[in-house]
Amino acid sequence: MASSPPIATVYVRNLEERVKPDALKEALTTIFADYGTIIDIVAKTNLKAKGQAFVVFEKQESALQAIEEIQGFELFGKPMHLALAKTRSDATVSRTGNKDEFELHQRRRLAEKDKRKAAEEQKRAKRPEAAAKGGRATGTGLKPTSGPAPNTVVPDEYLPPNKILFVQNLPDDFDIEALTGIFGRFEGFREVRLVPGRKGIAFIEYEAEAGAITAKENTAGMAVGDGKKFIKVTYQRQ
Repeated sequence: MASSPPIATVYVRNLEERVKPDALKEALTTIFADYGTIIDIVAKTNLKAKGQAFVVFEKQESALQAIEEIQGFELFGKPMHLALAKTRSDATVSRTGNKDEFELHQRRRLAEKDKRKAAEEQKRAKRPEAAAKGGRATGTGLKPTSGPAPNTVVPDEYLPPNKILFVQNLPDDFDIEALTGIFGRFEGFREVRLVPGRKGIAFIEYEAEAGAITAKENTAGMAVGDGKKFIKVTYQRQ
C-alpha cells in the first residue's frame, strides 16, 4: 500500500485579525523564509476564518522545522499557534501532481467543505430543540417552555454530498435529453429521473459522489432555456 504524499504546509492561527492580508503575508514571508522555499501563503479574509493562514513550503522538513522553532513567536503582539496542516495545499498538488490528481484533490476538498457545512448546520438546527427541551417557567403564571420542539430541517444548501443531485427551477419543457446534455458530460453520469406530474424538478444520479460534486459545482446557478431561469442544484435529501 502506497504511503500518503508528505504534507509541507504549516497551519497558523491566533493571528491579529485587524492586519490586512497583504501586510500579514509580507510579515509571514519574512519570518518563515529562513526555513526553506515558500511556494504560497494563504491568508484567510472571511469573517469566520480571520486570524488564520497557511504557509506552504516546498519540503516537509522545512515545515516541521518552522513549527518547532517558531511556535509561540509573537507577531503583531500575539503568539502564533502552529501545526502541520491536515491535507496538502492546492499549490503543492498543482506543482507535484498531474492535472487529474489536482482535479481529484479539489473534488475531495470541496466534498469535505460541504460535509463540514452540513455538520455545522445540523448542530445549529439542534440548538433550538435542546433549548426547548431544557426550557423552564420563569415566573408565577407563566407556562413552562418545555415540550415538543418544532421540527428543524437542514436547508438544501447544507445537505452533505451524495451521488444523487436534486435539480429545481427547470423550464417546464425540459426533458431527459436536455438534462442529459447538461449533466451527462460529468464523470460517472448514470441517469436522469423526472418526477411524474411534477414540472421543473429532476434527479440526476452518478456512480459516485465525486461525479455529483463536480456536476454541482459546475452547474449550480446555470442559466437555462431562454436564459431567464437559473437552475438550483443541491444534493438529494437522504
